[in-house]
Amino acid sequence: MPRRLALGLDFGTDSVRALVVDVRSGAELAAGVAPFAQWAAGRHCDPAAQRFRQHPQDHLDALRVAVRAALRQAPRGAAGQIIGIGVDTTGSSPLPIAADGTALGLLPEFSADPDALCVLWKDHTAVAEAEQLNALAHGGRFPDYTRWTGGIYSSEWWWAKIAHVLRGNRRVAAAAHTWMEHCDWIPFVLTGAGDPARAVRSRCAAGHKALWHDSWGGLPAEDFLVALEPRLRGLRARLYGATVTVNQPAGRLSPAWARSFGLPAGIPVASGAFDAHLGAVGAGARPQVLVKVMGTSTCDMLLARPHQLTARTVRGICGQVEGSILPGLVGLEAGQSAFGDLYAWFRSLLAWPLAGLPAGQRQRAFAAMLPALEAAARTRPPLGTGEIALDWFNGRRTPDADQTLRGGFAGLHLGSDAPALYRALIEASAFGARAIVERFEAEGVPVRGVLAIGGIARKSPLVMQICADVLGRPLQVAASDQCCALGAAMAGAVVGGAHATLAAAQGAMASGIERTYRPVARAVAVYEGGYRRYRELGERLAALPAAAPPVRKARGAQAVAASSGAAAAGPRRVRLAAGARKKS
Repeated sequence: MPRRLALGLDFGTDSVRALVVDVRSGAELAAGVAPFAQWAAGRHCDPAAQRFRQHPQDHLDALRVAVRAALRQAPRGAAGQIIGIGVDTTGSSPLPIAADGTALGLLPEFSADPDALCVLWKDHTAVAEAEQLNALAHGGRFPDYTRWTGGIYSSEWWWAKIAHVLRGNRRVAAAAHTWMEHCDWIPFVLTGAGDPARAVRSRCAAGHKALWHDSWGGLPAEDFLVALEPRLRGLRARLYGATVTVNQPAGRLSPAWARSFGLPAGIPVASGAFDAHLGAVGAGARPQVLVKVMGTSTCDMLLARPHQLTARTVRGICGQVEGSILPGLVGLEAGQSAFGDLYAWFRSLLAWPLAGLPAGQRQRAFAAMLPALEAAARTRPPLGTGEIALDWFNGRRTPDADQTLRGGFAGLHLGSDAPALYRALIEASAFGARAIVERFEAEGVPVRGVLAIGGIARKSPLVMQICADVLGRPLQVAASDQCCALGAAMAGAVVGGAHATLAAAQGAMASGIERTYRPVARAVAVYEGGYRRYRELGERLAALPAAAPPVRKARGAQAVAASSGAAAAGPRRVRLAAGARKKS
């Protein structure tokens, strides 16, 4: 029997990866990686304003390079053996689309306008719009459309981002016929669908980020959306009603893209999903095992059987959606807004004086910095000499989303040095992970095991051991460092006919376990006290007045929030989020 292969396409924050996988064994035969050039140069972004945008041209250019590189490395004849293609991307990362199906950013008149580009998952410019949406959903005039997304809508998500762009940019508002999540746009482009009305929409993206749910007929009602932002009028009708799970096809590879890749035309392309969700699939996710996707941020994925939840909702997470990970099971999502980004920030902070060095010398020093910090931090005891950190440097995703919150350090003294602060950041990351586990269990969803995937999970024994000690439970690490692309390849294998279900594809192709970290009793005891200090620090910093967000000239964000009756950003919402749970 001839070998059959699947191609997994994984769009991350910095690059895209193409992975060629054997559909019978899950063997990863070849991979190609390409960075996003404009993103790497810092174009279209303003970190001080929490604005992070990516150019769709970056996505298309890098995709071509990555697929060609993977096929060059693959065994001879691999191009003719690929039976299916799967896609995952970051999210919520929406982008505006013209009436003819072209992403606005690809049009010359919009190519330099950040608002016409992909609004990346980590963009937090829509805090005021998220607050306004929460106030509308909880005010009694409308159904509580946040019910299935943890009860709090985040500025990282679909409607807040779209409302923010439309509110502040009349040109984009006039030209945007519709919007697509990045995970829907890539299959739409690859299959040459052309007409936006023919785009296949992901259950994963729609349920977790766009408030889609069967109980209210799909997306929120038109009058709710118009109350959020009048320029949303009519958009709902141009979006979608039906959604599909990732085991369903979006179409077939178009002749144009087939030529660009060097593949046969007509290969089935699976509908898209978010990277963390397909990462959980690639890792072999099963009910009650928390899969931690550890990258620039974390996404924590948990599966539950529908009868375990019935109509019960889990407070303060990023949604619960049947079929968002595996069809037939409820996918629950949580996470931390900064994880690897914390360590990268600290390295950049320390490396500031290196800017004057010659480029080669600077790059070598920069590359050596994190390994040196980790080696030194490994020699320090738990909690060091009293330093403790709070990991909300990019806001808090869960429990209880609040992107106005900020991180910090406490317990500093004249003996505090760089390794001590670096270890405190790692410990803060682990404390944040524990808060998520505790929230799931407090809401009646048990966590029976923890499985970590991603580059940090496989490359940093110190981070993994500290996480195991803080959680007080074993922590398994998946053998593959390409679990997201592997999960995407599984979806490709299903639509290509190699496996009848995604669960069957998992059984044949999922990554094994590379290592298990077990908690050390002495460290567990120390971290019990450290976790209490972490929680106290969070309460104190959350009570500080929130920094005023940048105000746009066109209907400033603060004025909009005030006129809508939205809860003020910062301490008031923190107290509400921590209070008594509303009845479902």
